[in-house]
Amino acid sequence: MSDQAGQAPGSNEAEAATLGEREIKATDQADALAKMEDLWRRALADADNVRKRAARDGAQLRAQERAAVSLAWLPVLDNLELALAHAPAAGDPLVDGIAAIRSQAIDTLSRLGYPRIDAENVSFDPRIHEAVSVSETDEAPPGTVLTVLRPGYGGTDTMLRPASVVVSRAVNADRG
Repeated sequence: MSDQAGQAPGSNEAEAATLGEREIKATDQADALAKMEDLWRRALADADNVRKRAARDGAQLRAQERAAVSLAWLPVLDNLELALAHAPAAGDPLVDGIAAIRSQAIDTLSRLGYPRIDAENVSFDPRIHEAVSVSETDEAPPGTVLTVLRPGYGGTDTMLRPASVVVSRAVNADRG
């Protein structure tokens, strides 16, 4: 009646049952750990997406505010140009001062991303020009900017105001 190593009969079965429970518990813990790790990775990805979205939205908001402030200053710049157009001859210190302020305002708008559009004898581009008049002429090819009535500011991607221009059109030979 000697039992192996002093074990009671049926203890192997109890040990096997305890071992099986431990394996099940370890498997459950591994599954729970995997779920927590997945949730952690998803939370990190969501936090990264929120950070990127906030940076993008902030940049977009800054660009909108820069455009709004620049647009609000355009009438001031237009009035400086009107004052210079009606000013007496150059050489007057007051006129020179107004011209310097006007140049500074144009440079500031350019640094903010809104360069001046005032070139004549260039092809009409509907992205940066607004045709307010058409003139028939043989002196320039059709679709050429003849005169800039009001300068524009911006580029093809960041338009603040298109340039108001007179555009050439070929002389109609059918007219008599």
